[in-house]
Amino acid sequence: MGINKLFFKYVSLNVLGMVGISLYILADTFFIAQALGSNGIASLNLSIPAYGVINGIGLMLGLGGASRYSILSAQKKTKTAQKVYAQSLIFGVIIGGVFLVFGLFGSGLIARSLGANNETLASTSIYLQTILFFSPFFILDNTLQSFVRNDGDPSLAMSGMMIGSFLNIVLDYIFIFPLDMGMFGAALATCIAPISSIAVLSIHFKRATNQLKFVFQKLNWIVLKDICYLGATGFINEIASAVVLFLFNTIIFSLEGNLGLAAYGIVANISFVVLSLFTGVAQGAQPLLSDSYGKRDLSKIKHVLTLSIITALVISATVYLTTLLFKSGIIAAFNSDQSTQVAEMAATGLIVYFIGFFFAGINTISTTYFSATDQPRLALFFSLLRGGVLIIPIVLLFSYLWGMNGVWMSYVAAEAIVVLWIVIKMKPRKRIRQAK
Repeated sequence: MGINKLFFKYVSLNVLGMVGISLYILADTFFIAQALGSNGIASLNLSIPAYGVINGIGLMLGLGGASRYSILSAQKKTKTAQKVYAQSLIFGVIIGGVFLVFGLFGSGLIARSLGANNETLASTSIYLQTILFFSPFFILDNTLQSFVRNDGDPSLAMSGMMIGSFLNIVLDYIFIFPLDMGMFGAALATCIAPISSIAVLSIHFKRATNQLKFVFQKLNWIVLKDICYLGATGFINEIASAVVLFLFNTIIFSLEGNLGLAAYGIVANISFVVLSLFTGVAQGAQPLLSDSYGKRDLSKIKHVLTLSIITALVISATVYLTTLLFKSGIIAAFNSDQSTQVAEMAATGLIVYFIGFFFAGINTISTTYFSATDQPRLALFFSLLRGGVLIIPIVLLFSYLWGMNGVWMSYVAAEAIVVLWIVIKMKPRKRIRQAK
């Protein structure tokens, strides 16, 4: 199969799976908005950072482990590749168990630390407790998705995401409305999605093409360090979103209270969807980049990288144009209280904040490229820039100078600065020359 067809096969399947995830995120937001109003949206928004940490660990183990697995497989180092696979799964389950304990005994404390007040504490705690309890499944699902995709089965990886997402939407409606389970119902529906996805992914292990062999073993800290270091960009990107969300929540609450949080909840949840599409493109390209790097094929690396960036820019333009045309309808769908103040703030946010997607897409692709081609230091550096080093001082300054408008503009400024820096550092030819 030619490189173009191979690229669009992997990327389209992965983006399609991410579209499914995006739909259930929007459905979750929509159903909560209709049933619980602005306080429900605010509680969901406050819970997203914790979900981001859990998701980030799964992506870190998946991206780092699968990238190393693909590089080693391309170099015919099969036994070492299998060890990387087993270590990723074992460590993921252990970390998930730690989060489970936190969920059982510390959800209220976590909710308060994330900014919940008397109006949002109960619903935020319930959502957090449920998500944390099921965290082993979220981590395991993210990790397996990457390995199954890298083991030559992107169609099944997509099917797992789509089936889990569809089931989530259906259960969201059933739990929230007919069964009147409120915030717990919304969280429970979300938690059933990774379990159903794992069930679908398990089909891969019965296929003749399966090369993933799990052997239980002790934790090897050298292997785990390599996996986490190589996949740190996946974790930092998720943490970046969580840090930005937490920081924005704090600043916006001080500026506009719960109505401001509700407006940002609309912007943030749609943003989460778009960023997941960029992640879909990056994860789809990663197996091809890692395999090409393992074979020292410079032309293929550059071609896949170019196609990835173009795809991200097309997504950004499509999203932005759609937002311009339909922003009123988008806001109305999530503004069940019909608050004029929420609508006005969200409208400005969608137009200004979403400009940042043109830069964020390139940054997501680029940091994944650095990880896929065994450049964890650069991947980590740029992920950290996005995750706090730039956005924190910029949003503090901009919000002080321009209030809510400054909050929206700070995201655009931070992502734009990172793009300029990446352009200077990205040198595929030099990387291949050094690896020989």
